Amino acid sequence: MEANDISDDVSSKGGVGIIESWLRKHCLLYIGATRHPFILSIRHSSVNFSSFRRWLGQDYIFVRAFVPFVASALVKACKESDNDSDTEVILRGVASLNDEIAWFKKEASKFAVSLTSVIPQKANLDYCRFLESLTSPEVEYTVGITAFWAIEVVYQESFAHCLKDGSKTPEELKETCQRWGNDEFGQYCKALASIAERCLEKAPAEVVAKAEVVFLRVLEHEVEFWNMSH
Repeated sequence: MEANDISDDVSSKGGVGIIESWLRKHCLLYIGATRHPFILSIRHSSVNFSSFRRWLGQDYIFVRAFVPFVASALVKACKESDNDSDTEVILRGVASLNDEIAWFKKEASKFAVSLTSVIPQKANLDYCRFLESLTSPEVEYTVGITAFWAIEVVYQESFAHCLKDGSKTPEELKETCQRWGNDEFGQYCKALASIAERCLEKAPAEVVAKAEVVFLRVLEHEVEFWNMSH
């Protein structure tokens, strides 16, 4: 997977966009997050189902922590964005979270995972604390929306890979892969990328630098999350 294959939709007119430049610059880390051995094991049908169950329980905890982060992004969009469509895009994310939590509960029942008994592991706790830090009013909207895009696109790129030609994804896991790997979710991620790119291009250099650091931290947390599951 080449960096320019995943960034065509966020290139600015007449040159390389900020997000595209990051994807090229940090290509190895991005690939590490989106082509992790855990994801490849799903695609190749070699996944250990105990690992999948671990991921399911831990990600349920993470999604519940994701709710206030998304809510904070919505509040900042209402206050700081210069484009009303930002609110509409983020509202799509807010609206989907209730359904997502219900989906986790359904899948947990199917895979015999007791969600009330799941103990959050260190990688999960660290990621949730990081999310909480981004809800602070001191964190600029540009930084927050960049993190939002990065979190969502890692799952989209990862699970879409499990559905592409040549995949041997187990039948039991195809619904999981479709949840984040479907075209509609892909379009949603592109919309978030467009918002982040627009904000970054208008932001002062110090805010862009902060957003890049947050982007890298998201990728690092995603890799650790996969490691925990695998």
